[in-house]
Amino acid sequence: MTMVELVVAGTTAVILFLAVGVLLDGGHRAWLQAYASAHGREHEAAETVRSAFGSMGRRANRTTYVLYRIERGLFKPVAADSSKPESVASGDAVEFRYWDVKLDKSDSHQVMDTDKTATAYALFYLDNERLKVDYGPYPPGAVPEGGGRRNTTDVTTIVLAENVTVDEGLKPFSHTASGGVGRGSVRLNATLTNPDSGETTRILTGVLLRNIWPR
Repeated sequence: MTMVELVVAGTTAVILFLAVGVLLDGGHRAWLQAYASAHGREHEAAETVRSAFGSMGRRANRTTYVLYRIERGLFKPVAADSSKPESVASGDAVEFRYWDVKLDKSDSHQVMDTDKTATAYALFYLDNERLKVDYGPYPPGAVPEGGGRRNTTDVTTIVLAENVTVDEGLKPFSHTASGGVGRGSVRLNATLTNPDSGETTRILTGVLLRNIWPR
């Protein structure tokens, strides 16, 4: 009886150890997958996009930002429906205009020039599944008045993310307008896809442009 009990006890112990090992291995694999998902390349790219988009938007002048549609390399300003009290306009690109210089300290009153609505711009746009941003001086701005090809002189271009797509029938950038005038709340809605695994990360963010000049 003693030998039988020892064999049964030993067998039970081995089974328990194996079960615990399987559970620990499964938990470890799940943790690695969760960590990779939270800190993977697509997740980091999404955070980079959100940070750059929000930072530039918060610095931008609410009275001069522009949404564009891109057709065969030409940027065309998007006009909201002024006949409706409220409407949503969307585009392939958005141009934020902001100030990158300090006040003139030689001016004892430190009065801002009302004609200088910005000194620099950041143009966010989707180019063949690559989300880019151009940084340049303003004026002249990213696109000629009324539309045209984007400016490439004295411009720094950064690729924020690759493998970026939008849902069918939608545009990546949008804003709400009242009477044809934008409220200054610009949204970004896009999807990043891992080409190896097929996993996706949604970028859904918005920024409120608070600076209004001239008033």
